[in-house]
Amino acid sequence: MAYGIRRLSYTFAFLGSIIFVLWAVPRAIKPTQPDENETERDKKWINSSPNFLDRQACRWLGLCGIQHIRWDAPALSHGMGEAVMDELRKLALAWEGEEEFENTWDQEEGWMEADLKRRGGEMKAKVVEKGAVPDFVLDNAPLVHLYSGENFWPSDIAEHVKHMKVESSWDGENGKKDLALDNLGQLNGENGTVFLTSVDDVESRPDWLHSQVGVPTPFDDDDDDDGNDNNDKNGNNGADWGSHDGQPRRADDGMTWWDADKQHPPHRIAAPKNLGRGLRRRASPAQRPMVGSFPEKGKPDASGYSKAPAVLVLVDKGAGILDAFWFFFYSYNLGQTVLNIRFGNHVGDWEHCMVRFQNGIPRAMFLSEHAGGKAYTWHAMEKRSQNHSKPARPVIYSAVGSHAMYANPGLHPYVLPFKMLKDITDKGPLWDPALNNYAYWYDYEVDHEESKAVPAGRNRTSLQPASSNPEAPTSWFHFDGYWGDDVYPLSDERQWRLFGEYHYITGPLGPKWKFLERKKVCQTEKCTIVDSIEAGKKSAWY
Repeated sequence: MAYGIRRLSYTFAFLGSIIFVLWAVPRAIKPTQPDENETERDKKWINSSPNFLDRQACRWLGLCGIQHIRWDAPALSHGMGEAVMDELRKLALAWEGEEEFENTWDQEEGWMEADLKRRGGEMKAKVVEKGAVPDFVLDNAPLVHLYSGENFWPSDIAEHVKHMKVESSWDGENGKKDLALDNLGQLNGENGTVFLTSVDDVESRPDWLHSQVGVPTPFDDDDDDDGNDNNDKNGNNGADWGSHDGQPRRADDGMTWWDADKQHPPHRIAAPKNLGRGLRRRASPAQRPMVGSFPEKGKPDASGYSKAPAVLVLVDKGAGILDAFWFFFYSYNLGQTVLNIRFGNHVGDWEHCMVRFQNGIPRAMFLSEHAGGKAYTWHAMEKRSQNHSKPARPVIYSAVGSHAMYANPGLHPYVLPFKMLKDITDKGPLWDPALNNYAYWYDYEVDHEESKAVPAGRNRTSLQPASSNPEAPTSWFHFDGYWGDDVYPLSDERQWRLFGEYHYITGPLGPKWKFLERKKVCQTEKCTIVDSIEAGKKSAWY
């Protein structure tokens, strides 16, 4: 009798432990408790399942749609799923001992300590004329290593919207409209939240979702570099732009450039130094690709040119501070796997990096990663040399599937312990977004005023095309809805949710909603700018 009671007690204790873990894990991953509206939406989402046991398991155990779980292959080719997994496993093993990038820049003491007292008239800012894209922006534009085994490549936003229909959270109507970049902002007048929803079943993997087929051709020298494309034997950058160490002049004049906007100009905290050469602007009315064969769809060719335009948004913060936002769009985000179960897929994917300039000198770069990102000093970034005595350009890395941006190739664990959830980057095809882009100037102060006076859906003047593409559409930029499907209901056979993490989540908002008016370099107010790639590996945005 006593033995039976003891066994029963052990059983209840074991089951209680499991229930506690199932209850605690979602709260550990997302410690912020949902508000009343979110709770109501979640109830509605759970109730969409026609299966009683599924609904109860979802409510009490956090196991939703487990009958739907299956392998979610990146592509429909025979055996592709296992081939990709084998490739990722080999890559993971190979990069455990990856070579570190060297950073030889010695940071001056006190440059991050800002005197917040405004001192007017201390700096003569170099004024950037609106219209043309300044030379220094294109000369210092990022080069992006896409993953060699990527399945979802850069997409043209104009092509993406052709495969979308309109859904509204208000009435659930499926609107079949002729969507284009020059009328997308008109959807702001619709009732409820608007979602650009795929006309095709994304699990049928239509061609436009991949944006191309085949394996891209990398630069000829990609296989031979050691991770630092342009450092000499002393670790110095190989570019020559008016400085003894090969780097563009630091112009470290002691100004608080890392925390500035039009209302809060940089403040001086040290004696100024020579700012170097003046600024020039490109007068050419059109963009010209590098010499090389054009690729299929969005795949970069060996010269770095891609038919899928990036989006360049220039934001003048005043007092010589200019932020150059480079946005990269993909029609599909393939989520990562945990225990071979995929989470986080969504239609439409906006990633970005930002270069902050002070008087034409690049000072720092921000790289977006999932819901956050990391900021690096300019001298910390890996660089690639250019010809014609131009400054070396930063090299960044796009993760397979998620397209999150990183400063180095290899494994990038996040959120979960034991590297259970990780992004992977490598030196795949090199994309030069400076060769093909929609380029604009954005004035956030004008936009704030127009948001009060201009009715929803009407044209605004706060975004102006650059002179390189004077006819570029602007309506799309002001679209305040989502660039992909809403989260699929639990009744959808494609959907599941474990520990609060969905197989399919909502598509992203567009570039305008990435805090372009930011004072700090980061997308969030909490911002630490690291001065080496090694320091970036040890920091986290979450």
